[in-house]
Amino acid sequence: MCGIVGYVGEKNAVPLLLNGLKRLEYRGYDSAGVAILNEGNLWVEKRKGKIRDLECEINGLHPESTIGISHTRWATHGVPSEVNAHPHVSMEGNLALVHNGIIENHASLKSELIANGFSFVSQTDTEVLVHLIAMLYAGDMVKAIRESLRLVEGTLGIAVLSAHEPDRLFVARRGSPLVIGVGDGETLIGSDGAALVEHTRRVIYLEDDEMAVVDRGGARVRTLQDKTVNRKIEKIEFDLGQIQKGGYAHFMLKEIFEQPQTIVDSMRGRLLVEEGNAKLGGLENCLDRIRNSYRLILTACGTSWHAGLIGEYLIEKLAGIPVEVEYASEFRYRDPILSRVDTVLAITQSGETADTLAALREARQKGALALGLCNVVGSTIARESDAGVYLHAGPEIGVASTKAFTSQVTVLTLIALALGRKGILSSEDGKHIAQEILKLPDKIKQILELEETIRRIAEHMAGQKNVLYLGRGFNYPVALEGALKMKEISYIHAEGYPAAEMKHGPIALIDDNMPVVVIAVKDPVYEKVISNIEEVKARGGYIIAVANPDDRTIRSLCDEVIEVPETRQCLSPILTVIPLQLLAYHTAVFKGCDVDQPRNLAKSVTVE
Repeated sequence: MCGIVGYVGEKNAVPLLLNGLKRLEYRGYDSAGVAILNEGNLWVEKRKGKIRDLECEINGLHPESTIGISHTRWATHGVPSEVNAHPHVSMEGNLALVHNGIIENHASLKSELIANGFSFVSQTDTEVLVHLIAMLYAGDMVKAIRESLRLVEGTLGIAVLSAHEPDRLFVARRGSPLVIGVGDGETLIGSDGAALVEHTRRVIYLEDDEMAVVDRGGARVRTLQDKTVNRKIEKIEFDLGQIQKGGYAHFMLKEIFEQPQTIVDSMRGRLLVEEGNAKLGGLENCLDRIRNSYRLILTACGTSWHAGLIGEYLIEKLAGIPVEVEYASEFRYRDPILSRVDTVLAITQSGETADTLAALREARQKGALALGLCNVVGSTIARESDAGVYLHAGPEIGVASTKAFTSQVTVLTLIALALGRKGILSSEDGKHIAQEILKLPDKIKQILELEETIRRIAEHMAGQKNVLYLGRGFNYPVALEGALKMKEISYIHAEGYPAAEMKHGPIALIDDNMPVVVIAVKDPVYEKVISNIEEVKARGGYIIAVANPDDRTIRSLCDEVIEVPETRQCLSPILTVIPLQLLAYHTAVFKGCDVDQPRNLAKSVTVE
């Protein structure tokens, strides 16, 4: 989850490294550090806090150098502090290392290193690796790194800077992404293409159990078993403008307002309105196998899991195929029963989520058809799945996912439509659904025009400590997602529930100090939701409803109403989630929270 940036070339390295870290700060932001070589000597500066704290400390007071590595941290072992920040340095002071991942056997390795005379200054697992490489170094840095990585267990993406070889960087990957950017007389490394795109869009993606020696002329890639690998140079699909705020106060707000366009991008060339169908090139050759699977399992974490729940409703309703939704973090460890007649679809924004990747690998190992649905081109899940679909939502920088969620639901709708047309869904119904999908971007624009209304409601919400979200049917997962957004960025305790389940426990919490957000659009369970609202009202709850326009019943029962346009029941989540995203955003702003970088969270969760 941490961010890694490295550079070797002809330019002054430190400003470039710091700027690259800023592009990756969504991956970790509790501490940061830089290491460079100057006249054969290592110069290291580390600080607790944000990258700006490190930048202010350095403030131009650094030696000139054309090679270096840097890191922004999301803590796993050891509290955020200067001593626990990366890079970590060998005892002799001639070797620096940055690391993304977890070394699971660090305790036993640490004991062995202490017995061999090494001393430790940090609480991190990473420091073990830098001392291990130093111990095994005997004139060949590649060999020392390779032998060290044979001894460590866990996930890692590392970059090593050595005074012994001052013109080269050494990088390796096992389970944690690393990208090499190939420029003109310079080479860059990053844990994400966002750190590189300002300088080059030509990249090499390292695979698991590979390492590379990097100099200003490029990279030489080999496996950890010392076999040569010919990695082709690929192109980053996004440009610099897509990872800048573009005048918005926060990336999250920008990404909320991008959704009319990102939904268009997600369905462009895929939605066949006249045919009432969808064509997804990445799944075209396996649609029949998916449809004939004994089980279709959707697996994901966090927001993507909520999208998966909506996918379950969609596929069962439109295609008549039974679907199971599994938390990826639990899937592998319960030893799931899978076979060649099953299909597993892994859903992830980053394509690097460790738990979701582990679930995908488990599915492949047991012979199931392993599919991926992700946003990041060239990501591990995109490369390791049997087939799949990209979201085409563009880079999502805000830690709290917004546009990726609606793009996931859009693509899942297209999958359900395509599967349905191969089975129970008529051409007429398919056309009607396709026409309604086409209208969603304009309807989202109408909701975004209500920002000031939602902002006013958020001002009241900012003073609360708890909030309950209720929904039924297709909008139950939206209640979960709305609650998650509120928790993530405003730190208000929020829970999502199926509205009918409220009376089986949560109703005990309701009084005149408890805001209750209810999704109450006109669908087949509308009357049931009205009954649930009556139950809340009878106990003095403050009710905020997401409802369709001109609903007098809702207006008479609720304290606040946010109107969303009508659509088909199966498409309503793409609309009803928008006001909940804005409500969470403005609540967090009123509370003075760091919206784009909420405490304790990181964007790409690459550790289990």
